[in-house]
Amino acid sequence: MYAGRTWVWKNGAAYFAQGDRHLKAWTSGQDTASVAEGRWLVTSGGKMCMELAWRSKSYAGKQHRTCYSHRIQGGNVEKRKDPDGEWYSFKRSPEDISDEHRKFETGDTKGAQFEEARKLVDSKN
Repeated sequence: MYAGRTWVWKNGAAYFAQGDRHLKAWTSGQDTASVAEGRWLVTSGGKMCMELAWRSKSYAGKQHRTCYSHRIQGGNVEKRKDPDGEWYSFKRSPEDISDEHRKFETGDTKGAQFEEARKLVDSKN
């Protein structure tokens, strides 16, 4: 569900590379742009975790791990942010236009925007 795909957000995206599990993410905004790089993994218990260090012009964070659990309920895939997030519909069967899974695009579809955000973050102005 994640490998080789871009998760598109309202103001950014994250790309989950397939082979080396590299992960890069960005948020937009001239003065609020941020970027993150790290890796993603799937635990033996089936959790998908992202290990990222976010940075912006005014912030350089340490690497942080965020994990999501998935479960199948009635043929639908549900997801929640661990440890105590609310379960929500991720992918219904049949698919619904509001499914979070529909925000995933095949390939690194926002790589150019990631590079633009990185340039904003790394600029000295």
